[in-house]
Amino acid sequence: MIEGIIFDLNGTLIDIRTDEGYEEIYRSIAHFLTYYGLDLRRWQVRDAYFEIMDRQRNKLGEKFPEFDVLSVWEEFLRQHLGKALSPARRKQLSRFISEMYRGISRFRLQLYPEVSAVLAELRPRFKLAAVSDAQSLWAAAEMKAVGIDGLFDPVVISSDFGFRKPDRRLFEAALDGLSLSPEKVLFVGNDMYRDVYGAQLCGMKAVFFLSNQGKTSMEGVEPEYTIYNFGELRQAIEFFENRGRGPEASSPGLCFDGIVSK
Repeated sequence: MIEGIIFDLNGTLIDIRTDEGYEEIYRSIAHFLTYYGLDLRRWQVRDAYFEIMDRQRNKLGEKFPEFDVLSVWEEFLRQHLGKALSPARRKQLSRFISEMYRGISRFRLQLYPEVSAVLAELRPRFKLAAVSDAQSLWAAAEMKAVGIDGLFDPVVISSDFGFRKPDRRLFEAALDGLSLSPEKVLFVGNDMYRDVYGAQLCGMKAVFFLSNQGKTSMEGVEPEYTIYNFGELRQAIEFFENRGRGPEASSPGLCFDGIVSK
């Protein structure tokens, strides 16, 4: 019996496109920082950002390390402005730059078709949670912007932990928050490695959403069900619920709308 569903966010619920190589990001930040007495070229801002990020990841000692964007910009400001900024002002300014960075680098932010309708149908029936490789600062604002904030409890974001999927600890944190065992939970994601493989490591069954993002194959990994548009999640859930009612309801190769599920 399925009692909970955990969703990935970007690429599964949210159709987002960003480009961190976009030169305008670093030009804008460099120009902004002239008001604090810094004279940096865009490439200097860019290289320093990624250098600090890489150093932060390496220091964590994790197999799948995740950086924290606020800490990256705080360190950048500490290196370049030192005592010219108080710790409180440095923290405030790092948040502003982080938000500016994301806003300039983002070119698309919207829900995939039918996400709102499907989630509205699922909320009365299941406990819902989210697990995402993301920055909390950005994820909270983007979930609110597309209208899905407040729908999930818990929301597990990799930047709060220092590691990314497929690290099973992220999935386990969501299961703990739901107070459910893995066999009672489905995971829905768009990446065969980070989502499907990671969820299956924890004993969850995985629904793979073949969206416009994510790794679509991995040797030795197969999802229990594949959907090609988000609305087909309804049929996926029906499949798992029927399978749990007995062998006569879960014959191999059962099809819904032309989809063959294992």
